[in-house]
Amino acid sequence: MAGFLVGLTGGVASGKSALADRFAGMGTTVADADVAAREAVAIGSEGLDEVVAAFGAEVLDAAGALDRPAMRRRVFADEAARRTLESIIHPRVRAWLRTACQAAPGAYAIAAIPLLAEGGGRLAYPWLDRILVVDVPREVQVRRLLARDGVDEALANRMIDAQATRRERLAIADDIVVNDGPIERLDATARELDAQYRALAAP
Repeated sequence: MAGFLVGLTGGVASGKSALADRFAGMGTTVADADVAAREAVAIGSEGLDEVVAAFGAEVLDAAGALDRPAMRRRVFADEAARRTLESIIHPRVRAWLRTACQAAPGAYAIAAIPLLAEGGGRLAYPWLDRILVVDVPREVQVRRLLARDGVDEALANRMIDAQATRRERLAIADDIVVNDGPIERLDATARELDAQYRALAAP
C-alpha cells in the first residue's frame, strides 16, 4: 500500500505521458486521470446516470455510452454546461485516483493528472504529498503539436491557451522536469526522481 503519493502534470505536448511511462516501466503504479474520467461515466455508472439527468438522453450514442464528441461540442459552446459536467466528473475522478494510488503496491504511487493546475491544484488534491511538473517552453509545445497532431500553428496556440499558463503550473510544483531536449534524457531523470521519491517515502 503506497503511503507517498505524487501528482504528475504538465502542459499539452510537454512529455508528461513519456515520463509517466518511464515510471511505470520501473514498476511504479501510475493512476491515469484520463482513465478515471472514462470510468466515471462508463455504461451503468452513477456518473453516467447523472449526466443523462442533467443533459438528457441525447448525450448518449446508439450503444448507450456517452457520446463524447457531441458532449465536447456542447460544453465548449456553453460555460454553464461545462461547469455542470465537471461537477459530476471531477469528484469521481479525484476519488478514483486517490483509491487507486493508496491501494498500489510499492513505496510510492503516481497520479497522472494533465489538468491538475486547472482542476484546483493542491486544494482539490490535498492528499498529494508532492507535485511533479513537466515543463517546456511554449515554442517547443507548438513545434511538437505541429509534428504530433498535424495541426496548424493557430490551432496549436489555441490548445495551449486553453490550459493553465506555465507560471500557474510552476507555482504548484515541488519538482520540475524541463523536457526541452531529446526524449531519451527522461530515462535518467525518471531514475533520479524514483530514488528521490523512494527516499521521501521511507518511514
